Amino acid sequence: MTSRRHVIADDLRAQILTGRLKADERLPSEAQLASRYRVSTPTLRNALAALQSEGLVEKIHGKGNFVRYPRRKITYVGGDRPLQTRSSDEPALRISVRATSLLAHGQLVGLLKVPANSPLTEFACLNHEGESPHSLARVYVPGGPAPAELPNGPLCRLSFEAKLAALRPPPAEIQERVSARPPTPEEAAVLRISPALAVLAITRVGADHTGRVVEAALLVLPGDRADALFTTHPMTGKRGERR
Repeated sequence: MTSRRHVIADDLRAQILTGRLKADERLPSEAQLASRYRVSTPTLRNALAALQSEGLVEKIHGKGNFVRYPRRKITYVGGDRPLQTRSSDEPALRISVRATSLLAHGQLVGLLKVPANSPLTEFACLNHEGESPHSLARVYVPGGPAPAELPNGPLCRLSFEAKLAALRPPPAEIQERVSARPPTPEEAAVLRISPALAVLAITRVGADHTGRVVEAALLVLPGDRADALFTTHPMTGKRGERR
């Protein structure tokens, strides 16, 4: 027998997908929905949580539950730029960058292979689709302080990458680790996503030809709007083959 929360989720999902409930439309209050479907508030919230995890509904604290605009699907392709993505011909995502000087601690000590309390420059990058947050990245470069001329606000992607390139040599080797996990409370709040929505967490480390780490990036891409694509070019012929 189908549970009530699944019946409610199926009904609301159908209304959203058929356009009866429009993007950015506020749903009735949880008390009103619970009364309409004749269920308890916890059952109603479980149904809404399922829709939140699918990216169809967004809960904004103090305001209620809203139908979400469909988020643009992007493909992270990795490579030589920490924020490189490949998408359609739609307008580029807007990026807001905040530069901060800090001291190496915790995970950053191991990633950057620097002594604890070494000076670092952090670039906190938040991508926006229109006015809505889309994805998040934190880029770390050994050394500091951050360049005084870098604005702490909207900055075009090419300008940001030019500033980043001026701080460190181009990486000769890049390693990327991809994992799926729930967002942290901070990530869920910044990206305005449900704690139940999985994210792609990408840890990217770039080193120069001597093996010295010149950059580390921590990217968080919500699973409802991002894929990761890695292309391999296998070597032809047999290793050690003689002519």
